[in-house]
Amino acid sequence: MTKPLVIVGSGLAGYTVAREFRKLNSDQPLLMITADGGESYSKPMLSNAFSAGKDKCALSMASAVQMAEKLNATVLTETSVRAIDPQQRQLRLDGQEVVYDKLVLALGASPLKLKCAGDAVGEVLQVNNLDDYQRFFSRLQSAQSVLVIGSGLVGCEFANDLALSGKQVTLLGRAATPLNRLLPAEMAAHLQQKLAQVGVVWQSSNQVVSINRAAQGYAVRLADGTSLQVGLILSALGLRANVALAEQAGLQTERAICVDRMLCSSQDSVYALGDCVQVEGLHLPFVLPLMKSAHALAKTLAGVPTEVVYPAMPVTVKTKSMPLVISPPQVEECEVELESRQNGQRALYWDQNRTLQGFVLSGDCVAEKQQWTRVLPAWLAEE
Repeated sequence: MTKPLVIVGSGLAGYTVAREFRKLNSDQPLLMITADGGESYSKPMLSNAFSAGKDKCALSMASAVQMAEKLNATVLTETSVRAIDPQQRQLRLDGQEVVYDKLVLALGASPLKLKCAGDAVGEVLQVNNLDDYQRFFSRLQSAQSVLVIGSGLVGCEFANDLALSGKQVTLLGRAATPLNRLLPAEMAAHLQQKLAQVGVVWQSSNQVVSINRAAQGYAVRLADGTSLQVGLILSALGLRANVALAEQAGLQTERAICVDRMLCSSQDSVYALGDCVQVEGLHLPFVLPLMKSAHALAKTLAGVPTEVVYPAMPVTVKTKSMPLVISPPQVEECEVELESRQNGQRALYWDQNRTLQGFVLSGDCVAEKQQWTRVLPAWLAEE
């Protein structure tokens, strides 16, 4: 009996590599194991779905049953993998064991937890999957004011979307400006202004000290002594790669699961991709690297060893009030050339040899994305 290809995780990474594999191999048994309901959906869409009135059903593109049929696969939902035995090529689930030919870990990442005092810390919401979003969506129906904690990519996207939907939004960040690690100071200040124009109130250089239940929601105390009364709290402090299962199995990990350019881990026949991996030291938890990885890995799994190649892959930030495209420089020493126009800004990062290493485009300048992407060096070039 032919052993199955087993994929753990049914997010964008898991389903994409499954689809690509099935294009190349229609016969080998395929087993997918997921701890959630196994719906197919686009996780990046969660941060700007509320203003469009989309709930869980509207965001779900296919059920687990439908995906199983499309992929000619078995999809085990609400099932956790308890342990991996790479030597025996075996997984231990709740109450059963599964053997595999090759194993793909698409474990994703989990939100960083907010640490503060108060009796309502456990009621702070985080949105990292479809079920999280549905809880958030349901609670928003009765909440008029929302505190978003974290001024990174996801926090800014949620804050913008909620403000456009008519909610009273406060965005709190430890930095002086939003996206401070990705934007030049002038562009970050401009983003702050654009968010303010749609009603986002900015609490800069601050952090939460305590969260307690109150008559109309929550009483929040900040480090500078400010007190807030809000109806709902969303934490968007960032993500940490899910590595516990891999570590338990003896796989090499650092910030994420370490894989080579074949997406193979330190254990033979165990592969990984998506938010849970770093490829040759690069940890890129974005959609385009995931897609490049899925296409390459599918070929390898189908018997054609293929190394992943990462061209420059700009990140689109879904802040409707100020559209942004960001390609962070891959070297530290860069000179920033900033140009402001009436309806947009452009920042180019040049190294000492006058080679373009990155860019940030805002407003109407996002139309220049392809022009500048073409001249950027690859993030992981062909060897």
